[in-house]
Amino acid sequence: MITVIALLVGMGITAVLLITAFKQNLLYFYTPTQIANGEASVDKGIRVGGLVMDGSLKRTKGTLDISFLVTDKVNQIPVKYTGILPDLFREGQGIVARGKMDANGNFVAEEILAKHDENYMPPEAQDALDAAKTLKQ
Repeated sequence: MITVIALLVGMGITAVLLITAFKQNLLYFYTPTQIANGEASVDKGIRVGGLVMDGSLKRTKGTLDISFLVTDKVNQIPVKYTGILPDLFREGQGIVARGKMDANGNFVAEEILAKHDENYMPPEAQDALDAAKTLKQ
């Protein structure tokens, strides 16, 4: 009987630890409108998606620092990234970025994912654009 109780307690503790670890590593997806409405936390890792706004891409000469705006056609947020962008990254195309919001309202990206052909857009980004169109109408 003591062995069964010990196994049940051990399984319970293991389940609690797994759930806690999962919650800490969960990345929520937000649109620029949701971020503008204050729904995203500043200190947690999140994903943001939408279109790279035309004319917003700026590169700092001599560095890998890049900044641009991501829009859902209702709101836009500034994104800062240091690194090499995917080959298919360009203005007017859908992206999903993983990173954190800073205290100044900038999204500091750790990773940028670009669509892989002209007919594909990340599902989260497409849903965000569809929702923005609905709000705009």
